[in-house]
Amino acid sequence: MNGVVLYGPPASGKSTTTTALTALDPRFVLLRKFKSGNRRGTEYDFVTPEHLARLRAAGRLLAETHRYGNIYAIDRHQIEQMTQTGQVPVVHMGNIPDILRLAEAGAWLPVLLWVPRDVCERRSRQRGDGDTARRLSAWDETLLDLQAHDAGLFSLRIRTDQTTPGDAARQIAHAYFRQEAPPLDHHA
Repeated sequence: MNGVVLYGPPASGKSTTTTALTALDPRFVLLRKFKSGNRRGTEYDFVTPEHLARLRAAGRLLAETHRYGNIYAIDRHQIEQMTQTGQVPVVHMGNIPDILRLAEAGAWLPVLLWVPRDVCERRSRQRGDGDTARRLSAWDETLLDLQAHDAGLFSLRIRTDQTTPGDAARQIAHAYFRQEAPPLDHHA
């Protein structure tokens, strides 16, 4: 299995859950996506549109997301490097079609992190987002995305307003390593 995909609306706890996963087991490491556009955020490697075009032409981009006027991309080589060194990439995804494209390149544990819209708004305001209205619009888009594309895709569904980050991390790690275990040989 390549890693873990955390999917959910803005302020659903993807970064907080990733931090808890890494604290639980340092093999879980955030995959830093490429970002072309504004330089907001600390979880990205900022690149130019030309750099993304070169990677795209070389067939290295597994998924690209266009949101908030930016382009977010996942590099195949980065995932390969992480898994070869024993790391478990944790990827934050914003739409199900991108998760499905990523899954074409290998097996992933897809996890839905969810919060109601009012919790999304409260968390966004508490962390000082200057674009809470856009985040709520993205929450609405996420709900529509789920309604249109979710056909049992998610191995786990976690309401992050009803569980602690540590509990969410334990659930994810347990599910990941359970799926990673080799099948038992009944003939041994």
